Amino acid sequence: MTPASATRTRPRRAARPARRPSGRSVRVRTVLIGAAVVAAVLGLIAAAWLSPLLSVRNVEVVGATAIPQDEVLARLELAEGTPLLQVDTAAAAQRVATLPRAASVRVQRVYPSTVRVTVTEREAVFFVDAPDGTHSLDADGVDFAVEPPPMLTPRLVTPGPGPGDPATAAAIEVLEALPPELRVQVGEVAAPSASEVSLTLHDGRIVVWGGVERSERKAQVVLPLLTQPGRTYDVAGPDLPTVR
Repeated sequence: MTPASATRTRPRRAARPARRPSGRSVRVRTVLIGAAVVAAVLGLIAAAWLSPLLSVRNVEVVGATAIPQDEVLARLELAEGTPLLQVDTAAAAQRVATLPRAASVRVQRVYPSTVRVTVTEREAVFFVDAPDGTHSLDADGVDFAVEPPPMLTPRLVTPGPGPGDPATAAAIEVLEALPPELRVQVGEVAAPSASEVSLTLHDGRIVVWGGVERSERKAQVVLPLLTQPGRTYDVAGPDLPTVR
């Protein structure tokens, strides 16, 4: 027997598989990572909440033309240097919206250091005469100013003008239904009730409109009717309009 053949080869031991972490250690590691992430996020939020780098240094007012900017800033009640995250935008908007001319208000944070106030102002649709002066009413019937009305704003004559008054609402709806070329001719709208709306034009002619029903049809009929000579043009029944 040769030495080579006499030498026996020892069998190799099989490699042990890598030991996998237990389910418990995986859960612990996951919890620790999650806690670290939450702590980091909370730290960032706390830093932003208090950081002077993200504080109010500028207030931008958009859309306010008739409302003085000083009045907007006064109602905003916002101190310079307030951290942006501490600005209650909803409450600030509500305060600015108490200005009579403000129809709607939106307050936004604009990072890093600006608060933007966007104001939609009320526009006069009618004016009404009162003992203390001329009052402007908007498209909702809200009385928002005592001042001379803008040019071409018609007078409203009704017993109780205001946002909850049916006659006021009817007068506004009729005015909005008019063709633009007729609307600019209207000097006065009388509404003793919601079903008795009439228009007095700048040249003295009167259009009897009636109620708001079928206003679209009435608007189609009235312009051709006004080409005829007359003083009173009745479109309350638009299928049988009359001229007197």
